[in-house]
Amino acid sequence: MSERNISLKEKILFGLSGFPDQLTYQAFTIYVFTFYFAVVGLSMLEMWVGFVLWGIWNMFNDPLLGALSERTKQKGKLGKRKFYLIISFIPLSLIMIFLFTTPTSFEFLYFIFIIFTFELFYTMFSVNTNAIFPEMFPTEKQRADVNVFIKIFTLIAIILASLLPTIIISPLVPTTYPPDPIEAAAIQFDYIISGIILGSIVLIMAILFIFYAVKEKEEQTTDYDKRPGFFKSLKITFSNRTFLKFTFGNMLIWYCLNVLLTVFPLYSVFVLGRTKGELFIGITLALALISAAIFMPLQSRIASKIGTRKGLMIGLAIWIISLFPLVLLSNNEISRILSMVIFFTTGFGLSAALFYIDLIHGDVIDQDALKFGVKRAASYYGVNAFIHRFSMILGITTIATIFSGTGWSTYTPIPADPFLIELGLKSIIFLFPAIALVGSIIIWKYYDLHGEKLKLMRQELDKHPELK
Repeated sequence: MSERNISLKEKILFGLSGFPDQLTYQAFTIYVFTFYFAVVGLSMLEMWVGFVLWGIWNMFNDPLLGALSERTKQKGKLGKRKFYLIISFIPLSLIMIFLFTTPTSFEFLYFIFIIFTFELFYTMFSVNTNAIFPEMFPTEKQRADVNVFIKIFTLIAIILASLLPTIIISPLVPTTYPPDPIEAAAIQFDYIISGIILGSIVLIMAILFIFYAVKEKEEQTTDYDKRPGFFKSLKITFSNRTFLKFTFGNMLIWYCLNVLLTVFPLYSVFVLGRTKGELFIGITLALALISAAIFMPLQSRIASKIGTRKGLMIGLAIWIISLFPLVLLSNNEISRILSMVIFFTTGFGLSAALFYIDLIHGDVIDQDALKFGVKRAASYYGVNAFIHRFSMILGITTIATIFSGTGWSTYTPIPADPFLIELGLKSIIFLFPAIALVGSIIIWKYYDLHGEKLKLMRQELDKHPELK
């Protein structure tokens, strides 16, 4: 299995995992904040409390689901990763609808309940999808070949998550304050329709991926017995310094991406003046993702020339530079056109972030397998998901602090001080992402599993085909 060539059909089918994995998460990131803050009318304090509680829930949810997957014995033809994928994909599809079916009088409690439920089934799906990747494709070449398809389909999924709702939802946020009940109900109905469409796409793609792409190799009893228990597994994982450097560097990248996606709809309305430009919002985000897809093959070439670590650092530096012009834009037609050009240029940095992370993570898991004699991919993806979810907490804390400090503790279509709101939105869309990306670059500077050390690790792994 480790030496075989991967067919185009296999690459495409496995690549479809990007739809249920990232279409759901990006739709959640882009629209849930705007929906509950501007449409439902939760205060910024309620939004912050909800997302912080959600982060605490992740402290238990993500590592537990990863360890649970590791400690599950194979269930015949269902395998063990596949077993959890089958359990999670239908609820995950339905939640794309339920995210926007908010009952009256219980909005805040429902907000907490639905984001908790989303996270449970999303993590169950994502952890096992990511865990099966290095297990099914153990060699560097196989991973690189399949990863190109995963990332291309991931980008298509994010484009759909960005674009489809903006075609259906109009206006994206209420135009009066307090919101007119009829207008608010119509906007919510549009969000529900978009959720039905996105959920249907997730359902179809998940079926194709799970039942036609996932092929687990049989796990030996001795391999199962080598796997540590939950608490020992957590201790081992958190004591891996190479992994911690990886995951904190990755967390800062996702902080940048989450903040950009969360705040861009409001940036478009209140900085660029797109009060009825919902489709413009989707197209602009789609341009960044199309650009990332175009640059993806180039990232593969860069990786082969200078390695994944250096390629990622260069990509992040270029991402910072490409984001800076966003602070110079204002409410005029030239700025609206330039914003589309600027977002297209951000595609290079975005493609680097998306392309290299999974490859580097696979190296970390391989290093751990050599040390302990068994692969613990799901444990690492679970803990990585736990730390990486802090990017959302940091993101919502950044947004809540800036919004509250500029007089936007609750949503109003006409802010008390439009200049302060514009200044705050510009700082959120450039300054804080830039700081995070600089921090990530510094962390990757001290990441040591590269160059000769990585080469020697791979040579040693070749001597242990049972770990592939």
